[in-house]
Parts: sequence; structure tokens; C-alpha cells
Amino acid sequence: MTAVPADDLTARAHEASARIVADILSLVHHETGSDDLPGLAAGLDHLRELTVSRLGPPDREERHPGGEYGDTLTLTYTGTGPGHVALIGHYDTVWPTGTLAGWEPPAPDADGREKLGGPGIFDMKTGLIQGVWALALARESGAPLPTVTFLFNGDEEIGSLSSRPLIEELARRVDATLVLEPSAHGAVKTSRKGSGIFRITVTGVEAHAGLAPQDGASAITALSEFVVAAAKVAAPERGTTINTGLVQGGSATNVVAGRATASVDIRVTSRAEQDRVDRELDAVRVSDPRVRVEIDHAWNRPPMTLDAASAPLLALAREVAREQGRDELPDTAVGGASDANFVAALGRPVLCGMGAVGDGAHARTEFVYPDTVPAQTALVAGMLRRLADPLPGTPA
Repeated sequence: MTAVPADDLTARAHEASARIVADILSLVHHETGSDDLPGLAAGLDHLRELTVSRLGPPDREERHPGGEYGDTLTLTYTGTGPGHVALIGHYDTVWPTGTLAGWEPPAPDADGREKLGGPGIFDMKTGLIQGVWALALARESGAPLPTVTFLFNGDEEIGSLSSRPLIEELARRVDATLVLEPSAHGAVKTSRKGSGIFRITVTGVEAHAGLAPQDGASAITALSEFVVAAAKVAAPERGTTINTGLVQGGSATNVVAGRATASVDIRVTSRAEQDRVDRELDAVRVSDPRVRVEIDHAWNRPPMTLDAASAPLLALAREVAREQGRDELPDTAVGGASDANFVAALGRPVLCGMGAVGDGAHARTEFVYPDTVPAQTALVAGMLRRLADPLPGTPA
């Protein structure tokens, strides 16, 4: 691979810092809740405009309709080297339209360190803009660069239901994938839990709660038994968590409930745990044999671990960080899942958490530290310069 001094990237990123932050805030002010199709469409249009304003028109562009979810946009910029890198990030957020109006600006840290807040600023609109500027700054340096394909999807927060095939197809074609999700306090994310959202449907027998309760078989009572049993399947010491987050059921207070449902969030660190959870939940029995329990085993993302394909990418990121004056670039395992899980499951090189430094994902305390924007942008830019040639040993 071509060795290029990297210090200039950090200087360039600091010079551009005000413009990068302005682009971040501009994108944050386009609300893009996962269930707001008009908002998602407008937000994606704006993201494309920002990208083209910094990089020019792409060499290839495809907008893939998401149907009932946000569209996925791919923009490819041809490089001067043989490498090909994917920069992936989602523009949808967990925040409903209208949240911005009531958002309270975050107070500075006790030492006066500035914070910037807003719906989606940490997860993950800052990372999107940093990725765009990373390519812009790397181009300005005049170094050889890989072909870069941006993939912006609008359904990650609800499982990447329409974009997953596009992510997987892209990951198979490129030499490396950098996912622009927020960092873990500056650490890149090399391991993530697999996740599933199971739907539990319980069918009982309705009856009058006063006149003939014995004729009924309560779906709510049975579901309560199931929820308690499911909680015992969790194994926190192995990283397996089970949370019943939504419960609905019944038709009236004087009717023995004939139907009840629950949505259960499950996180695991390995395929073995995934198989164990499946078996043990299927084995749960409720006390009333007249009740039927159905389980939709909806595993969404497989577990992600640091494997032989991705370890060289982490080593390269640490080398770039040292060249740019960082003492270290830690990596970590986190409980949340991302689109990086899909890439890792294919055995392709991937690093996640290449985006913002801040905290408060999915909370009204969500914020980023603007003083970290130059360093994070320079890190991705430095990675792009070093990936002008494919990593040695990259899977074909």
C-alpha cells in the first residue's frame, strides 16, 4: 500500500471544522423519524445535496425505493487506486417529527467543554457528514484514493428491513466497509450483539368474567406466565438479555381475555446462545392447556465479532491514528446492533463506530462534542488514503 504522511489531514480537518459542523446541524434540522416517509424523503434529498456540494456529482447513483420504509441511496465516486471502500450510515432516527421544536440545547460540561444536541445528532447524522468530508479532505491531499461507495439507508432503526440485501450485496463487492455509527467514547466498535424482536401471540378462550369465569382461559394470565419464564432464559453472564417491552391484550375488563400479545427484545453474543434461546423459549409451557402460545422467532441481526477478516482493518485504523498523533485507538464490544452485523456475518472486513464522539443515543440528552469532529473526520480520511490499495489478505 502507498505510504502517505497523514498529519496534513488533521490540519485540513481543523481548518474545515466550522463548515463540517454547519453541515451536521443542517442535516439535524431535517427531521427523519423512521416512520415519517415524507420527512425521510426530504432528509435524504438534503443529505444528497450536501454530499454533491462537497464532492461533486457521483460517477454512479442509485436510489432504491424502500416501500413502507425510507429509501436507500448509493453514491459511488471512482478513485485513482484499485481499492474499493464502502462508507455506510443511516439517516433515519428514533425521534418522531416535531421533536426538534422542544429539544433543549445541552449545557456544557463542568469544565466548559461545548456540546451540540439535537435529534439524531449522535446516532448518527454527525457520522454521515464526517464521512462525506473525509473523502473531500482526502481528495484535497492529492493522494491516491480508492473508489468510495456511500450507502445511506432510512430504515436501520427499525431493522434495515428493506436495505439489508443492498448492504450485503455492497459488502461482497468492496474490499472494506467502514460504518459511520457513533463511537463508544472514541473507541471503534469491533463486537456487537446479535438481536431479535420476537412476537408472542397467545390465544385463549373468552368468557364472562362474572357469570362463567371457569369457562374462560385467560390469554393475559398465560402471557404473564410466559413473560416470567422468558426472563429466566436470559443469561447476563453470557451477554444474553431478554426484555419484554410491549404487551397488549384483552377486550374489556369483564371479559376473560381471548387474545394477548407481547414484543420481546433479545440480545445475544453468539450463535450458540441464539440457538439456546430458541430452544428454551419453544419449551416454555403455560398452566392452562386450553391456551395456545405462538412465537415468531424474528432474529434481525447476527452477532458481530472481531474475526480474521476485520482484524487487519483494526490494525490499519490504529496505525493511522498513531500517525495523526493519537496516543491510542481503543476498540470495544457493545450491546447494540448495527448494519455492521450484516457485513461481519458475511466474513467481510468491517469496522463500526467510525463516527461521532458524544453520548446519549436514543435519549433526549443526545449530544456530540464538536471539538472531536476534526479528529474523527481525519481518521476516516486517513483510512481512505491507506485503502487506495486493498488490504493484504482481503477475502475475495
